[in-house]
Amino acid sequence: MTETQTQAAAAERPATTTMPLAKALNSALREAMRADEKVLLMGEDIGPLGGVFRITDGLQAEFGADRVLDTPLAESGIIGTAIGLAMRGYRPVVEIQFDGFVYPGFDQIVSQLAKLTARHRGAVSMPVVIRIPYGGHIGAVEHHQESPEAYFAHTAGLRVVSPSTANDAHWMLRQAIESDDPVIFLEPKSKYWSKGEVLAEPAVDLHRTVVAKPGTDVTLVGHGAMVHVLLQAAQIAEREGTSVEVLDLRSLSPIDWAPIVESAQRTGRVVVAQEAPGHVSVGSEIAATVAERAFYSLEAPVLRVSGFDAPFPPAQLEDVYLPDADRVLDAVDRALAY
Repeated sequence: MTETQTQAAAAERPATTTMPLAKALNSALREAMRADEKVLLMGEDIGPLGGVFRITDGLQAEFGADRVLDTPLAESGIIGTAIGLAMRGYRPVVEIQFDGFVYPGFDQIVSQLAKLTARHRGAVSMPVVIRIPYGGHIGAVEHHQESPEAYFAHTAGLRVVSPSTANDAHWMLRQAIESDDPVIFLEPKSKYWSKGEVLAEPAVDLHRTVVAKPGTDVTLVGHGAMVHVLLQAAQIAEREGTSVEVLDLRSLSPIDWAPIVESAQRTGRVVVAQEAPGHVSVGSEIAATVAERAFYSLEAPVLRVSGFDAPFPPAQLEDVYLPDADRVLDAVDRALAY
């Protein structure tokens, strides 16, 4: 983010403002569109309706239908068009209505968007942001509650990030829009209406792992909505005499390894948690890398807590499928037992 853009954003808001995560995203989009006329939004029902989750509420009224485009129900066409616009110098921000709706556009993302800059030896930038509401805990039907982050984190050429707080949602989206690389921006839909403070200036850049809570006995690592589950588990563990450190990944590709490895070396015990299935996942990568880089400091194997390796179940069973504080605490107890 340029100094001028940061100053302009700060001038519009006090030092801190409390707002829901959804409103923080809306504020970020508005500020980005005011700062750069090349930023435009595309997606299904994002105009007068303001999107299914109202993230784009009021933006078409302010910026017009030529910058906030209601598109047909065709994810491949939306993303393909965004790629063409990026090649012409625009900065498109695409909204995918629900996580499970991204797959018709998957080929455009992994075969074109992720590869075009490398294919042109850096001569072509792809400043495209694809916003995807993801994860469970909203009681939705099939294709409306999924965690597809591993597909995108596995794909070279894509940046993949996920905020857990309103402040991160605002500033990470601003930074994603200003990136010249394509960014998959995963929004934990269950936290859209959780309120938090949004600072007038960014506190940390897009790809930094941060310590959400310091501790000394066990390290918990997660991203998105799972960070809140980890903080709940940490609070319970503290009452039982165990000091737990919680790390918020924020960025899934690239991953900022230094804080994770340093914490693992201090505590000697690591638990990685995610809503997604555990097989060949972001959690798998973290467990393997920590084992490689902090092996001689570990007092126990790196343990993983995840959704089950099965399709996301009907809403009535989502609380069984998704990790909760009890499952995290069970892993903490197992780590401490070694």
